[in-house]
Amino acid sequence: MHTNTLAIEVTDLTVAYRDNPVLWDVDLAVPAGILMAIVGPNGAGKTTLIKAILGLVPIAAGQTLIYGKPYAVQRRLVGYVPQRGSVDWDFPTSVLDVVMMGRYGALGWIRRPGRRERDLAYEALEKVKMHNFADRQISQLSGGQQQRVFLARALVQDAQVYFMDEPFQGVDATTERTIVTLLQELRSAGKTVVVVHHDLQTVPQYFDWVTLLNVRRIASGMVSEVFTEENLRLTYGGRVTLIGHNSASSMLSEPLSAADHNKG
Repeated sequence: MHTNTLAIEVTDLTVAYRDNPVLWDVDLAVPAGILMAIVGPNGAGKTTLIKAILGLVPIAAGQTLIYGKPYAVQRRLVGYVPQRGSVDWDFPTSVLDVVMMGRYGALGWIRRPGRRERDLAYEALEKVKMHNFADRQISQLSGGQQQRVFLARALVQDAQVYFMDEPFQGVDATTERTIVTLLQELRSAGKTVVVVHHDLQTVPQYFDWVTLLNVRRIASGMVSEVFTEENLRLTYGGRVTLIGHNSASSMLSEPLSAADHNKG
């Protein structure tokens, strides 16, 4: 599906909060079938970029397209995993019910989920190793377990494009490996996966594409081509500390790799 075309197009995108530009004149072309990280310092506009593409924040100028059409038209092609901190985890519902919510777009709001939806939900929970928790209340789960459930909810949508906002934030090493494997499987299946990410050291290991963002787009392309010391210094204002010589993959940036909880 959708071969040899752009999955995401962003043109001249500007987003401002109270007249303060958060994204400025951003252009982005994302091919289908890649696994891409969005990285940049706190306040760079990483989360805002995803929300603008999904129509969740107003834009001041420009346009965003999914496979050549606005998100409102292509909604069923898109899966979204928000930051875990933005979700009300006290809402009284079970793990299975949360995952089945991912099928509502295909069902519509009139049809009720049936056996097929339950089977798909269990299958997705197995992929994230959470099938034994299907009847558990979502509020009783650990942070990493909650993140896996939201990944399962996105999986049952069977989307073509997935946006994930800091999926590795606050998870343990086992959950991180599970998520990485899942993202790579989605890419292998021809899906396009865009991930807001804050750990620079794992970018070359986890992703094949990267977008470097700091209000403006600094660079975007294959990790092997654009994830360079020069581009990282432009992105982080020259504050990046490197280990080794000419090796962007071996950098330390502890104050810069913190998750951006607000506008980033």
